[in-house]
Amino acid sequence: MSSPNYSKQLNKTSKLFILLIIILVPFFIFLLRLFSMQIKQGSHYRTQSNAISSQVSVIPAQRGEIFDRNAVLPMVINTDSFAVYVTPGEIPSERYDTVIARLANFLNITKNEIDNKIPKYLRRSYSTIQVKSNINFNTIMNIAENKTDLPGISWGAKPIRNYLHTGSLSHIVGYVGDITKDEWTVLYNQGYSRNSIVGKTGIEKQYDSLLQGKPGKEISTIDVHGKIISEKPQIIEPKMGDSLVLTIDSDIQKLVEEALGKRVGASVVLKPSTGEILAMVSYPFFDSNIFNQENSGSEFNKLLNDPLKPLINRAVQLSYPPASTFKIVMSTAMLQENAFPSTQPIECKGRMVYGGHLFNCHIKYPGHGWLDLKNGFAQSCDVYYWTIGRDNLGIEKIASYAREFGFGQSSQIDLPSQVSGLVPTAEWKEKKYHEKWLGGDTMSVSIGQGYMEATPLQLANMVAMVSNEGVIYKPHLLKEIRDPVTNEITKEIKPEILTESTIDKAVWKEIQEIMRYTVTDGTPQYPMHNDVVQIACKTGTAEVDQYKDSWHSWLVAYAPYDAPPEDRICVVTIVEACNTWEWWAPYATNIIIQGIFANQTYEEAVKDLGFTYLTKKRGRME
Repeated sequence: MSSPNYSKQLNKTSKLFILLIIILVPFFIFLLRLFSMQIKQGSHYRTQSNAISSQVSVIPAQRGEIFDRNAVLPMVINTDSFAVYVTPGEIPSERYDTVIARLANFLNITKNEIDNKIPKYLRRSYSTIQVKSNINFNTIMNIAENKTDLPGISWGAKPIRNYLHTGSLSHIVGYVGDITKDEWTVLYNQGYSRNSIVGKTGIEKQYDSLLQGKPGKEISTIDVHGKIISEKPQIIEPKMGDSLVLTIDSDIQKLVEEALGKRVGASVVLKPSTGEILAMVSYPFFDSNIFNQENSGSEFNKLLNDPLKPLINRAVQLSYPPASTFKIVMSTAMLQENAFPSTQPIECKGRMVYGGHLFNCHIKYPGHGWLDLKNGFAQSCDVYYWTIGRDNLGIEKIASYAREFGFGQSSQIDLPSQVSGLVPTAEWKEKKYHEKWLGGDTMSVSIGQGYMEATPLQLANMVAMVSNEGVIYKPHLLKEIRDPVTNEITKEIKPEILTESTIDKAVWKEIQEIMRYTVTDGTPQYPMHNDVVQIACKTGTAEVDQYKDSWHSWLVAYAPYDAPPEDRICVVTIVEACNTWEWWAPYATNIIIQGIFANQTYEEAVKDLGFTYLTKKRGRME
């Protein structure tokens, strides 16, 4: 029989043991749980902890403004607009399809377009996803009035580009649009987001990184599902993109646009001593503002399918046979190589027979008669240059000099897309057509026909080389970069030599003289007469297979002839054969030069030059 003291002690010990178990068991459970969380699942929880700590939303920066060379009023500004967003996690799952379908109806897009931006794995996410931008105020009001039926739908201000000067500037300035999946794949590590607006063409694309600015940030605390739980997010303000000042003179651009008129073609005005582009017109053009409209997709398709290709900048994106303007290159090669005496005449009977083929000079029988270089050039005699090319130079020398003038290679202008043209050779023909080069091929190239192709800008560079006596400066559209707040110039674009020739100075002087003689005594005497300024030029008329009674009309020129290179301009104009034939390029070029140096409008220049029947059909001239 146990003693009462022993029983009391045992009872006390049991109670202590039970109490210890009560204390220790939860403790051990806690330790096991802690071990599991820290060791076994540590990586998972650390990742989750980081994921739920914060969310960073990008605040787009205002794109930089674009000015002409005078930098007074912008050509491109930002105007208010809206973007619509979806937060999928805020939409009840059973209502998701209904809400998205209704939203698509408000936005005038298909439900599939929204579904493509919000795949199924994101439908429980609280991340905010942009589904459409460039939304007008009325659409936003309609959505707002139906907000109770549209859970998870929000909107916010998102400025759009407003192009104040459209028309021919569309090819230069370009336009912007929402970043595509392919573009984002390339640009995601350069500060771009899935909601970025990016340049698609022109200056907007070429200098997009400058115009973009620096996006801001909105930093919010979120839970594991991405739902915002912070009351006041941290805001880092965006920085507006740089202001760009172009080399374009808006007054000259307007003058050139009116001088070319509604004729398919292009015209370039270049400052030869710097490479600055003062004007660049390609017709037809388009309105960059259409890409801000809700039906921009259909409008783009119309432009894309237009047979006249208004989206193409013909000054740099199309190449043509240079026709008789190429005789500048031929004459330079002949003089530099001493291939044939410039004073020795060649007889033109209006035609030549070679290889069983009849080659007709543009005036045909009885021809020009006996011509030396000066008169062969001024009268644009094909027989003269056929003879020089075939018998005295040959295709390899012709090709070499063409490349020295910049043909067959990029002009390196600061635009995102351009073609290089073509300088054919015997080797090229063999590779492309598996045919031998013939003497007839050389004859065709000698007058800028056949396989030879060049862009209007390349021909402007050719004239610049003559004006500069052997130097071509890299053509460019950007003049300077400015701070958007202070307007301080942060970078000025300096002239950069693209090509420097070793051709003798005496050769350049002679080429300049015969180009001036062409105006005073050659084929374009009437359309190129000018009492305000002395002009040096060369005409060109290119045959096109699909047109029998119409040709490409060319005129390349510089002025003033009697001024130093730094005071000159180069003008090149092409009017395509698809237009009604009127040999318009010389008239347009003279109007441009008159307007620039007499400080006149298109109408004033036309009146002073005496061009009263501007649209009257004229017969073919060289």
